[in-house]
Amino acid sequence: MWHFPKVAAIACLIGLSACVSSYSAANPKTPDEQIPVANVPTEGSSQNPTGLLADLPESTPNRELLAQSWDSYRQRFIQSDGRVIDYEASDRSTSEGQAYALLRAVLINDPATFALTLNWSENNLQRQVGGKPTDSLWAWKWGRKEDGNWGVIDSNFASDGDIDAITALILASRRWHQPKYLELAKLKLQDLWNLSTISKTQGKRYLLPGPVAAFVPDASTLYLNPSYFAPYAFRIFAQVDPQHDWLSLVDSSYQVLEDSANLSKVGLPSDWVALNTKTGQYQTLPASSTLKSLYSFDSYRVWWRLSLDAAWFNSPQAQRYLVTSTQHLQKLWSKQSRLPARIDLQGKPLVDYEATSQYAMLYAAMQLVEPAIAQELLVKKILPQYKQGIWGDQSAYYTQNLAWLGLLPPKTIPQRLLK
Repeated sequence: MWHFPKVAAIACLIGLSACVSSYSAANPKTPDEQIPVANVPTEGSSQNPTGLLADLPESTPNRELLAQSWDSYRQRFIQSDGRVIDYEASDRSTSEGQAYALLRAVLINDPATFALTLNWSENNLQRQVGGKPTDSLWAWKWGRKEDGNWGVIDSNFASDGDIDAITALILASRRWHQPKYLELAKLKLQDLWNLSTISKTQGKRYLLPGPVAAFVPDASTLYLNPSYFAPYAFRIFAQVDPQHDWLSLVDSSYQVLEDSANLSKVGLPSDWVALNTKTGQYQTLPASSTLKSLYSFDSYRVWWRLSLDAAWFNSPQAQRYLVTSTQHLQKLWSKQSRLPARIDLQGKPLVDYEATSQYAMLYAAMQLVEPAIAQELLVKKILPQYKQGIWGDQSAYYTQNLAWLGLLPPKTIPQRLLK
């Protein structure tokens, strides 16, 4: 069977976004000669930004920017074959990056880019042993191997990427009337449930960040990543896969989010937490672990994911959490009009720099909680970083995705896609 490295060895691997800075000092890289970047050919309404614009309601805030930035992203970060390139990490590709492209493509109604990205992912990220597929989830890391060839470098999966990809597939099946996308989503849901969820004390089931061998260090401990929890996605999964209790993951997700926030004196979510399933107590991860318990680049996504649950499914749990756990950031913003990119559990800033990705994810939450702060974040921090289709550094793939997803109003999504 599978041989998985220990948690310490794969920590930086599965925590895909933890080491990404939206203010990277690195110069943009030129793609390798073997993998030239070209504009993704599209058709129909997706031929150009004007066509994409027509698919967003006229009332959509920053409508032109959203269309232009997606078009720029396609040209800059997506190869002509559908591979998404992370220039800040040796031109690698990840399941997370492929999934973000799928999600953005379906949200803005770009079926051609969706199909290309999906095709590359299915053909290149398949998890195998001895040349035979083991399941339908995606290997999280693909790039240049030690022998100089390109291919899968780490065949472990990262559940956030698979969750986003499955969500995109379900929405795409409804938006473009493509039953094949739904069938693939259902296939992936079986493997996600079997390989990335675990039932513990009192029958509670939890979402793991990846393989059991990597994130269950002993019989009574789980290592969890709160930013992977996607209650809105679990509600959508329950609609198409009644054989599994996906709504139980909604409950456990909010339980972990709410209870683990107590680890922070200021109530912030943490990149990583440990749960003792016997006592129900939450702990920080060991100091020896490369996974860290602090508020940083992973945690930002909590604001966006819960804002979707609040906006799409009127979740009172999401609304309550967003009101409560953003209090410290609201106070910091009101006092100094800036937020550090990393904050420890005591509420102490760990760095002097800021992160556009944080501002964009928080913007999504503030739109629901404190619209005045949302507008300030937009005007003072997000829009000033946008130039000619790109936020900040030309090579910052993570920032481009979080900025775009945070700015896209959830209500622009047709309700028929959510039911």
